[in-house]
Amino acid sequence: MKRIIGIKFSHYGQIYYFFCSDPLVIVGDRVLAETEQGLGLALVVSVVEHLPDDLAPENVRDILRKAMDEDLVAAEENETLTYAAYRFCEARIRERELDMKLVDVEVLFDRSKLVFYFTAPTRIDFRELVKDLVREYHTRIELRQIGVRHETQMLGAVGSCGMVCCCRRFLRKFVPVTIKMAKEQNLFLNPSKISGICGRLLCCLSYEQENYDLFHSSCPRLGKRYQTNKGSMKVLRANMFRNSVALLTESNEEIELTLDEWQALNPHRPEAPKTESRQEKPAQRSYGDDLMVVMADPESLEDGEIEGLPDFDLLQEGETGEEGCEEEHHKRKRKRKR
Repeated sequence: MKRIIGIKFSHYGQIYYFFCSDPLVIVGDRVLAETEQGLGLALVVSVVEHLPDDLAPENVRDILRKAMDEDLVAAEENETLTYAAYRFCEARIRERELDMKLVDVEVLFDRSKLVFYFTAPTRIDFRELVKDLVREYHTRIELRQIGVRHETQMLGAVGSCGMVCCCRRFLRKFVPVTIKMAKEQNLFLNPSKISGICGRLLCCLSYEQENYDLFHSSCPRLGKRYQTNKGSMKVLRANMFRNSVALLTESNEEIELTLDEWQALNPHRPEAPKTESRQEKPAQRSYGDDLMVVMADPESLEDGEIEGLPDFDLLQEGETGEEGCEEEHHKRKRKRKR
């Protein structure tokens, strides 16, 4: 009978679920599994009875087998290759003076592909760097741009709370965090207080946001004046933990009421004259907003075509945006097929 096991391909990676027919596989064992990227060596971290609700059984694969001694030796050799590839790529980046930061290198178990993770403020023309890597390792090379949050997740750090960053310990997917969350939670908008090691807003701002959203949905708007059964009142503050609001009455007296007591006063806003709503202009999309994923192998290097890399010559000649680059890319591809 097949069991459901949870495995991790890296310490900071998320848990993937596979079927396992080997009853001897237990938590802590190493197994070989086939993924969309290729063959990988993973660590068994859990054995569960049921799949997550968002995962269909037909999308779950079987692990190949339990790792043997020679597989573990190969894994150690891959770790040595990872270190060497990191140093080689880092040296080439400095030599070519590229404005990018190498974060990590991943070597697939069968060495069919090397993945180089990096951060960069803008689009980088690293065609020569890709060629250097392909010539050095004679295998498929992938350069994947990541954000600063993922960089912190990979490297790890200690947060201002004194604990290891959440993204390193248990977070696997990042949710959007906005300055509005900090405002609704009555936090001081000091960047050093509400920002993490990565320089972005703290991920933990989203942990209680659902409770704040529920509270504010039934709470009157702060700073606004309402008409009630006891006269006009202005909303001064709101306290989610006490489920109450502070109000200023017509006699300049400050009172505090729970939301149930507030609703009992039948509050309503005075009718305000309607104003024409301004139509917001759509934000202009600047070239380089998207994270780049570039792949190349020895065959593509001979053809002079690197997958995912924009045509920087076109950009220098005046073409802007990705549409022009993609169109020219497809034209060249059609010519080669002919």
